[in-house]
Order: sequence, then C-alpha cells, then structure tokens
Amino acid sequence: MFDPLSLFVISATFIIAGGVKGVIGLGLPTVSLGLLTATLDLPTAMALLIAPSLVTNLYQATAGGHARVILWRIWPFLLIATATVWLGAIALTRVDLDVLSALLGLLLVAYGGLSLAGVRLRIPARSEGWMGLVFGAANGILTGMTGSFAVPGVMYLQGIGLSRDILVQSMGMLFTASTVALAFALGTNALLSTELVIASLLAIVPSLIGMWAGQNLRRRLSETQFRGALSIGIVLLGIYILISATA
Repeated sequence: MFDPLSLFVISATFIIAGGVKGVIGLGLPTVSLGLLTATLDLPTAMALLIAPSLVTNLYQATAGGHARVILWRIWPFLLIATATVWLGAIALTRVDLDVLSALLGLLLVAYGGLSLAGVRLRIPARSEGWMGLVFGAANGILTGMTGSFAVPGVMYLQGIGLSRDILVQSMGMLFTASTVALAFALGTNALLSTELVIASLLAIVPSLIGMWAGQNLRRRLSETQFRGALSIGIVLLGIYILISATA
C-alpha cells in the first residue's frame, strides 16, 4: 500500500486537478498525470486517476439537462472515441511515451494558442458526421496512449458550435466514456491492481472538493471569459506536458 506521504501527495494532486476541471471543464487527467508522474510511472498514474475521473465526469455529464440533445447529435463521435481507446493502450507498452506526451503537449499548445488568437475550428453541419468519426478515433487512441482525454475531442466539440453549458456537459460525456474504456484497457493489459484501485477510490474525495471550488469560480465567468479561461488552460496544460516529457 502507499505510504502516508504518498497518499498526501496523491490527495493534494487531485484537489488541484479537480479545481482545474471545475473551472474549465477538463484537465483532471492531464494535471494529475503531470504531477503524479514526477514520482510515479505513467501506467500507475493512469490507474490512479480512474475513480476520480469517473466520478467527476459522471457528475459533469449528468448536470445540465441537455443529455438527450447531446447524445442525439454526437453519439457516433462518442462511440468511436470509446471503442478505440484499447488501441492506444496496446501501444502504451510498445511506444516511447515521452515522444507521445510531447506530441500531445504540442497539440494542446497549438490549439489553445490559435483559440486565444481568435482562430477557431469551424465544422459545418454537413460534415459533423464523418469528422466526428475521425476526431473520435484520434481522441480514443491518444487517450489509451497518454491518459489524457481532451485532444482532439474537445476541438471537435468546440468546432460544432456548442454553447458553454452544453459544451461542458458534452465534455463530461466524452470523458466518462473514455474513463470506462481506459479502465477496461488497463485491466486487460494487467496494469490495474487491487492496491491501485483502492488508492484511486480514496482520491475521489479530494477531487470532488477541488471540483466544487472550481465550479463556484466558473459560475462567475461570462461566456467570453469562460472560453478565454478554457483556451489559457489548454495552453498551460500543453506547456506542462512538454516540460514533463522533455525534462
């Protein structure tokens, strides 16, 4: 079992990661992985985030009252994003993880930077179907490889023009499905032990505390301020991943 110091570090990590998620609707896996991999290996860090990610994302996915509308619009995207996670998890033990993490960081920085500059991906309604499959497959594979659920799925959800509340709930649905698929993939690849499951369950409470605090802050932001915070958050997450991958 983890020693008391390790449990303290894990708890503090998930308070911070939960707070980031509460404000911008994403970032718990990325922030927690970035902090935890300073002392733990990537597969262990990915296993620890399963329970906190599942609980916080379920809450995010069910809060808002738009579930039926969202599912009707993006179910093919969600399905393919979930089904392809196992492909990335297979590569987890066969590919240089630093290279993959650096690539993910670059994508986040580039996308967030373009958003801050006012350049946004615009996906016309007639292209939502096939582009959803492309973005969903890429998102699933990267989730399995890196444990980060956001890229390029969030780009797609923003690109189809979802409003703030619907966007946040849609991200919750994507992240919930991705978390379940990641847990299954880690389990089938013998990367999810009983000890890690217990530690992951213990991390739920600090994650919820951080998320509650972050959501209170988000409610005070306007639509424009929220989108700016989201873009800045994406850039900072990308920079953090790049630094961690090249250190």
